[in-house]
Parts: sequence; C-alpha cells; structure tokens
Amino acid sequence: MLDYETLRVLWWLLLGVLLVGFAIMDGFDLGIAALLRALAYDDDERRALLETIEPTWEGNQVWLILGAGAVFAAWPLLYAAAFSGFYFAMLLTLLAFIVRPVGFNFRNKIADPRWRGTWDWLLVVAGIVPALIFGVAFGNLFLGVPFRYDDTLRMSYEGGFVGLLHPFALLAGLVSVAMLLMHGAAWAAVKADESIAHRATRLLVFIAPAFVLFYALAGAWLAFGLPGYAIAGGAVVGGPSNPLAKAVAPMASWFHGPLATWACIAAGVAIVTALAVPALGFQRAHKSAFVASSLAIAGTIFSAGFALFPFLLPSSIEGRSSLTIWDASSSRTTLGLMLLATAIFLPLILAYTAWVYRVLRGRVTLEHVRKSHGMY
Repeated sequence: MLDYETLRVLWWLLLGVLLVGFAIMDGFDLGIAALLRALAYDDDERRALLETIEPTWEGNQVWLILGAGAVFAAWPLLYAAAFSGFYFAMLLTLLAFIVRPVGFNFRNKIADPRWRGTWDWLLVVAGIVPALIFGVAFGNLFLGVPFRYDDTLRMSYEGGFVGLLHPFALLAGLVSVAMLLMHGAAWAAVKADESIAHRATRLLVFIAPAFVLFYALAGAWLAFGLPGYAIAGGAVVGGPSNPLAKAVAPMASWFHGPLATWACIAAGVAIVTALAVPALGFQRAHKSAFVASSLAIAGTIFSAGFALFPFLLPSSIEGRSSLTIWDASSSRTTLGLMLLATAIFLPLILAYTAWVYRVLRGRVTLEHVRKSHGMY
C-alpha cells in the first residue's frame, strides 16, 4: 500500500478532480437554467433549451454526490466543519437543486403563460443561486472560516450566514456565476437549435470577458490585499490527523505558498481558454468552444486549490485549528481502500457518461419540439 503522505496528496488531487467534474458536468445545467429567459424568446424555444439538459441533469449531479461522499469518507474533519459552518448556505443550495427538477416536471403541465413564466423565473433563480453560493464558499476559504477546536477536538463555529458575505467572497461569487454562465452559453451553442445557438455565441462575447475581468480582480485582491496562512511547524505529513498539533503563521499573500507557481500556471490556462471561447464560437467550432470553457473551469478550480495548498479549510480565529491535507484525513487504510474502489468505479462512470452523451448527440431543434407539442 502507498505511504500515508502519498495517499493524502492523491486524495487532495482526487477531490479537485471531483470538484472540476461537478463544475463542468452540472455547471452547464446551471448555466442553461440561469440563461433560460435571456437565450429563449418564446415558449417553444424555452422548451427546446431545457431539453438540452433534461435527459442528463440527474446523471450530472452524480459528481456532486461523489464529491460530498469523498469529503465525508476521506476528509471527515473537513466534512464536519464545512457542513456545519456553511449550513444555511447549503440549505439554500439544496432548495435550488430541488426547484430545478420540479420546474422541469411541472412547467409544461399547464399551458397558461403565467404558470410557465413563473416556473421559468424559478429555474433562472435555481441556476444562479448555487453558482453564487459555490463561489462565495470558495472565497471564504481564502478569508478563513470562524471555527476552532478545543483540546478534545470538539469543533465550535462562531460565525453566521451574513458573515460569509465579505466583499471578496461576493467577488468570488461573481467569478463563479460568470464562469457557469459562460459554460451554459457554450453548451447552448453546441446543443440548442441554430437560432438559439447563434444568440448564445453572441452572448459569449460579453460573458467570457466578464469572467476574465472578475477572475483577474479576485487574483489581484488575493495577491495584494489578502494575507495568507502558512504552517510554521508541528505538522507531521505521515502522522495521525490532529489539527491542533501544528502551528500556523500569517503569510503576506496566498501567492507565496508552496504551489504558487502551479497556481499561476492554472490561472493562466483559465484566462487564455476563457478568452478563446467566443472566438471559437464565432468560427462555428462550438465543440471546441465548449472544451475551452471546460478547461477554463478546470484552471480556475485548480488555481484556487494550488494557492491554498496544503490548507483545506483555514480558521480565521485560531490558526492551529485550520484543516490541512496532513491533519484532516481518514486513516491510511481507509484512504487506501477508497482509492482502490475509485480506481475501479470512476472509469466506469466516465465510460457510461461518454456513452450517454454519444447516444444523445445532435441538436435539440425547434422542429422536434413543435412536433411533440401535442404531448402536452
């Protein structure tokens, strides 16, 4: 079996992969929902746009379940602290996730324009709220979260939902919203009727630069306006998980961390690929534009993870209570067995997902929607 230190690093990387998988696969679902009223002008167009995601959104949310399950099993201290501290934010996210399938199922039950319009707006909100909350949560990782452990490792949280709404966290929320709107528009350009795809391509000209602007502002704020955290001593990379065994000291910037160079490389990938999205769209290379959007998402998430390394959840009120990859994991045996299970089942999930999208390839046309209109 691999040594404890290697297993911890591998599970840190796998956590990043699962977050990227969720952001890419469910991200365009959220983006399509958020752009429903902006891209589709009448009821047929809205139905066509929603049908680009209705067959697959449940499968895409498997990535959220995988991510939450990985945190629960591989990083139990992180799971307990995050799910307690962000409780109300997660409640809002779950409410938005519940509204989405209800909207899909109930929107077309009644032909009344007011009924369908109400559900359309609820779907828009259900697309924007999770994207915003995810970004705000990431922003708070850099600010630090107000929690601490006592000598018996019992955690106490001393903040509230309003305290999470720091200006930097809200800027990170805007980064997330713009990123997923870009991703949703890129998916619409690939999958929706040509008329809707054309609008989505034009919209990318504004959304992609907006994402780059917000992302660059957040990066500048991190580099020059926010202090970071560094392990000052006491961390045992291959020892038992005990957050209180280490000492943490302030650092001038998160860009002074051990993986800062990799964070800058990932940020460069995110910016370059995001700027390529509208250009590829106008060249009618829609699939390439979607791939570029996916790479921008991956670069964004990995840049945050590299900048934070080795921290998973810093504490803003007691540095030594901060959770790192060296002191928040499950046992070596648990990580090893989970890694074996992941090596078996993750390729199966990827293969099945690829097969589903191959079967469902092609655009959802207005002609198809109008022919099936009598079903409703």
